[in-house]
Amino acid sequence: MFTSFSTALSALGAHSTAIDVVGNNLANLNTPGFKASVVSFYDLVTQSLGAGLGETQVGFGVARPLTLRQFSQGAIQTSNGPLDAAIQGDGFLVLRNAAGGTIYGRGGNLQVSKNGALLTATGERVQGWVSASGNVNTNGPIGDITIPVGTLRPAASTQTISFDMNLNAAATAGPPADTFAGSIEIYDSLGMSHIISATFTKTATPGDWAYSLSLPASDTLAANTPATGTISFDSSGRLVAPTVAGPFPALAITGLASGAADMSVTWNLYNGANPRLTQFAQTSAISAIGQDGNAAAQLIRVGLGDSGQVVAQYSNGQQVAVGQLAMASVRNPESLLSVGNNSYQLSARSALPAVGLPGTGGRGTILGGAIENSTVDIAREFTNLIILQRGYQANSRVITTVDEISQETINLKR
Repeated sequence: MFTSFSTALSALGAHSTAIDVVGNNLANLNTPGFKASVVSFYDLVTQSLGAGLGETQVGFGVARPLTLRQFSQGAIQTSNGPLDAAIQGDGFLVLRNAAGGTIYGRGGNLQVSKNGALLTATGERVQGWVSASGNVNTNGPIGDITIPVGTLRPAASTQTISFDMNLNAAATAGPPADTFAGSIEIYDSLGMSHIISATFTKTATPGDWAYSLSLPASDTLAANTPATGTISFDSSGRLVAPTVAGPFPALAITGLASGAADMSVTWNLYNGANPRLTQFAQTSAISAIGQDGNAAAQLIRVGLGDSGQVVAQYSNGQQVAVGQLAMASVRNPESLLSVGNNSYQLSARSALPAVGLPGTGGRGTILGGAIENSTVDIAREFTNLIILQRGYQANSRVITTVDEISQETINLKR
């Protein structure tokens, strides 16, 4: 009978632990990326009474309960933060804390420090790959992601230009000959802009047009020779000369008044194997232009793409990938230890994490501009709270009853 005291006492302790877990779940109801825990109860070894053959078995109570964190998917909610990150599927962001240790998290509100480091809201450094010369090499080791805050993106000199256009097949050689003109803005090595004028004149040969590419004389210190030549179309209006193999027309620019380096601008007539120019009986018109140069530009904002790319937007409109977030997958995530700040670390029971790109190797994807909600179900937690409260009350009643019985037993000798 007196064993009932320890049996009921173990139940009181177990139910107290379970209530603590429910309280922690409810406290983190609105914590982004929080994973709810559940309590698992286990009974203690039984005591056999009588001959020891197991006819009568009385347990010794309940063992210390185990808490299991359930890494189920939380609801994804869009947000206004350009650096907010949510993981859809399995996996964790790789983080490094102030002590230099590697920990893992499920995303949240990322931010940039004054030194350009990409951090979580609680200051852990986000790990991944950074851009080197404009390319993000994801084959190397991961490290701190650093944003080029306050840097000036250098100018790039234009190397190629293109016109997507149609030249009117109804044009005549005159006199006067029908002409069509267009222009495109290019950049030199200092980021100064220049205008290349392109003029197309119908010749007497069917399907042939004479072209001329030139720069304003005021842009150079000495006279420059325009790039001239002829382009030809077949009876179907398809460009046949120059061919896709080239050579393509090129405009040589020397002695720029800006002091920039000399330029050689190639006119790209094909998009892969498809000609950019056609000759049909429609009004001559340019539908699209392109060039590969850019002016110097300031970084104005940084955002996170859905693939985990950190994208920088510059004042000239360009968007450049300056980093790539790494993701780690752990085969048994329930073995991870919570270290606060929505982060976890490996335990002795954890499998080694496999680090790689999002969306590969069984890892989930990263959604930019979104937050993963907590997996706490308030209705379920309140139900559990009521059940645990009833369990605690029932076991406290056991102690009271056994105490009364023991008093009656003691009073028997009187």
